[in-house]
Amino acid sequence: MSNRLLVATRKGLFAFERSNRKGKPSWVIQQTSFLADNVTLVLPDARDGSVYAALDHGHFGVKLHRSADGGVHWQECAVPVYPPKPEDLEEPAPEGATSYPWSLKLVWALEAGGLDQPDALWCGTLPGGLFRSNDRGESWTLVRSLWDRPERMEWFGGGEDYPGIHSICVDPRDSQRVTLGVSCGGVWVTQDGGKTWACRASGMWAAYMPPERKDDPNIQDPHCVVQCAANPDVLWAQHHNGIFRSTDGAASWQEVKSTPSSFGFAVAVHPADPDTAWFVPGISDEKRIPVDGKVVVSRTRDGGNTFEVLRKGLPQEHAYDLTFRHALDVDETGDRLAFGSTTGSLWISEDQGDTWQQIMSHLPPVYCVRFR
Repeated sequence: MSNRLLVATRKGLFAFERSNRKGKPSWVIQQTSFLADNVTLVLPDARDGSVYAALDHGHFGVKLHRSADGGVHWQECAVPVYPPKPEDLEEPAPEGATSYPWSLKLVWALEAGGLDQPDALWCGTLPGGLFRSNDRGESWTLVRSLWDRPERMEWFGGGEDYPGIHSICVDPRDSQRVTLGVSCGGVWVTQDGGKTWACRASGMWAAYMPPERKDDPNIQDPHCVVQCAANPDVLWAQHHNGIFRSTDGAASWQEVKSTPSSFGFAVAVHPADPDTAWFVPGISDEKRIPVDGKVVVSRTRDGGNTFEVLRKGLPQEHAYDLTFRHALDVDETGDRLAFGSTTGSLWISEDQGDTWQQIMSHLPPVYCVRFR
């Protein structure tokens, strides 16, 4: 089991460690980094033990840092840089903007390459660019094969002003096969390391689109896409207006109905059991709070046919926590889970979500939670 938990927040990166004090397990803050800075994402790289942290300094831009000693010391890496925009290129501008930017707004996804690619990293950004590094973040290259697709012109922002790539799933069987989640741009798959791409969101539907376009794969808004490590053909997606599951490597998707709601941002799948997945539901896009003011986690163990509502140890009265798409994680055993909220609460479960323990209630807003 993982005994270390990394939590990226609006005002710093916090490392929790599990300890046994007086025979009772507890989680305590063992280390802090970038205090008072906006840490939007953290990636522990299991291949070599490195940790990557993405920071958003607002007016001063986005920064990326790497640590080789578990967060004691940090080295600044390069950040993705877009090439100059061709002067004669005409692109549809997002609502309220005069042009579509070719510049980095946010690092929204970081993922390690396969075990056969020890120095490779993938990075998804706002405004919808995918970048690859072959030197552990020392340099980045825009994946033009996706950026130059004509379908990208139809992508648009959901909760953000611009479209963005927030989910990157590298197939553990074949590092050349990578699946992306794009808001709002559907699910995209490459089988040749990024040379070619195909939109794979058939079966998803979008309630926010006119009836004639609600089934269009290229304008879907998957909030988060995850892949089962033991059976990578099975993927789960928490969508803007539902939950979807694929059992054929994203070739098709089937809608799943959950309780108490199918709206949310985060999803985690058991690493060894593709039929077991967890979600942290809210009411709806218009009301981004828990149903009835009760924080719960919904879990399926049969591929979405039925769901359990898990609430033991979670606040059940006047609770208005929202969990972002990267703020739920499950460790390599599938037994230990953790999630954080916009109100700075952090919970952990040792028994697949049956019971929860609050280990912090006054963190800054939590953006990302990852076991290491």
